[in-house]
Amino acid sequence: MNQYSRTTYGAQTLDTSRDEGLRSFMLGVYNKMGLGLLLSAVLAYVVGTVTPVTQLVFGTPLLYVVQFGPLVLLFGSMFFMRNPSPLGAAVLYWAVVSLIGMGLGVWVMMATGGQVAQTLTGAVSVTFGTIAQAFAITAAAFFGLSLWGYTTKTNLQPIGAFLVMGIIGVVLISLINVFFLESSGLQWLIQFAILGLMAGVVAWQTQSLKLMYNEIAGDERSMAVMTYYGALNLYIAFINMFQVILMMLGNRE
Repeated sequence: MNQYSRTTYGAQTLDTSRDEGLRSFMLGVYNKMGLGLLLSAVLAYVVGTVTPVTQLVFGTPLLYVVQFGPLVLLFGSMFFMRNPSPLGAAVLYWAVVSLIGMGLGVWVMMATGGQVAQTLTGAVSVTFGTIAQAFAITAAAFFGLSLWGYTTKTNLQPIGAFLVMGIIGVVLISLINVFFLESSGLQWLIQFAILGLMAGVVAWQTQSLKLMYNEIAGDERSMAVMTYYGALNLYIAFINMFQVILMMLGNRE
């Protein structure tokens, strides 16, 4: 039985009743996200430790595919996947996860070789211990935020537009800072802003998935697509939080 409808989106509180169908749907999202994180970790380790693979990814034009491929796929899907199939959603998800995973290999490479990266916020150096610590902190924060988004009766949907506009604004300010201002203070503010926005996205997206489930319950095709899109949104938020936390922990200044 559906507990939500489009007419409840503007309400200040929402019914958070549970049912087995919703639980199964959410587990499908989290399982796909978990597998995505596992694949990313494996790819990052291989890229960061196997010299021929490291040279292939970071020493050839493949680097640009790894760096910009996820953005191209995400923006391209907005225009070319208006009515995605489960297969199309799966291909998009695993392609983005694979490219991001390979890109994360730079952290493993730094940890393996003891390398130091110079950023606008100062010198950054990471070890496998730092990576594990950052992952644990991110996982704990993600769990708490997602649990709150799942159980809260507060309607989080009105903040969705703010979060999206905030992310766009932070990206633009970050690009301006990198190419023109080069301000370390502003870069720290940008990192904290990204962390806060991604935290909001986790809670908001979790509640949004509950709402969406009650719109598409019984439609197996739509549910299959949404588990991939839901997992993708949560995966991207997790990775962004993880990288910001990792940079903070590894900063030497």
